[in-house]
Amino acid sequence: MRFAAKGKIRLVGQEVSGQQIFQISAENVALLYKYRWRVELFFKFLKQHLHVKEFFGTTENAVRIQIYSAIIAYCLVAILGHELSLDKDIYDVLRGLELSMFDKSPVVELFKKSRSLTQSEEAIQLSLKFD
Repeated sequence: MRFAAKGKIRLVGQEVSGQQIFQISAENVALLYKYRWRVELFFKFLKQHLHVKEFFGTTENAVRIQIYSAIIAYCLVAILGHELSLDKDIYDVLRGLELSMFDKSPVVELFKKSRSLTQSEEAIQLSLKFD
């Protein structure tokens, strides 16, 4: 498997010679494929939900710290959404927090404001009359 990072290509995995391939059982090949698929799904989750598009460091420790930080942030936002009984997607809650990062109002008031703003905008939208 090859990964390109800033013009460099690094090979991850283990080379297997032609004769060694025939010594691996079909069950082990299926198991390896299953594990590889889990890794692919995890990185898809990282990209789509945690918005980790690229790694800032090249060492194993730097990558681990970035992944753990993203997972912790995602879990905190999920807990916040659950505790406040928000009927929003986690992505929408995260987006609201990003937009109000420098706002000094408490988080509870922040989402009350956005909830009432959405309802008033919806009322305005519904009251439009076309001739």
